[in-house]
Amino acid sequence: MGVVDQNGDQTGIPAHPHPGLVPDRNGGRRAEPAPSCQGRLDTFVDAAFAFSLTLLVISYNQLPDSVAELREALRRVPVFVVCFALVGMFWNAHRLWRNRYTLEDGRSVLLSLALVMVVLIYVYPLRMVMSSFLALLTGGWVPSELELSAASPGADLQLAFLIYSLGFGLMAVLIWRLNVHALRCAGVDGLERYDTASEAGAYALMACVAGVSAGLSVILMVLDLPLRGGAAFLVALPMWTYAGLGIAMPWYWARRGRRRSGQAIPSDDGEPITG
Repeated sequence: MGVVDQNGDQTGIPAHPHPGLVPDRNGGRRAEPAPSCQGRLDTFVDAAFAFSLTLLVISYNQLPDSVAELREALRRVPVFVVCFALVGMFWNAHRLWRNRYTLEDGRSVLLSLALVMVVLIYVYPLRMVMSSFLALLTGGWVPSELELSAASPGADLQLAFLIYSLGFGLMAVLIWRLNVHALRCAGVDGLERYDTASEAGAYALMACVAGVSAGLSVILMVLDLPLRGGAAFLVALPMWTYAGLGIAMPWYWARRGRRRSGQAIPSDDGEPITG
């Protein structure tokens, strides 16, 4: 069966064996790009992420008026860099998903809008918790922006950690579900499908770590341990949990990379091609 032109005549051009799919860079097939209206969702998501980054500027109350104030503001640069990297990671995950798939169905739009909502709420707890954590690591050189009540500082700190973990976990879950949704309805095959499954697994792993951290925060909030003395390390345990990602993620991607090199994908003539 050939392609039919606008007059209803056969053109002699063979029809694509998988309507709605186009070849990807790895030899498989992915969803065919939607019309240009898809840019509206991308623009909205990009603008929301960009706005959230403006809330992380090193001096958000007023511009420094002296060298001393400038020096004080520059002490907050490490906090800005770490927060920028985390927000940028989730933005890039959504960008990769959009580059692979141009889904415009209701679930895709809903998950994308939920991601925007969470990042706009998450940005302030992110800055507060990161400043507190970096202040601990640098011995107070990086100023902490997390103020705790004198009555129950331990419970306040764990509440901040809990909110941070909920935000991080929700964003990871949303990226995970976007990729899983694409696998279910985009009809992709080959290495493109494998790469999407790898991306989904990575963010599912991040969501699990965030869940463990949130659970530890709840337990420590109930215990209300003092911030000084031998319990100091236990108090920071919910944040140290994320350090495990520094080991788990390289191991995960190395394992997926080794398995990817052995994947076989069908070519147009039916012969397998290994990536």
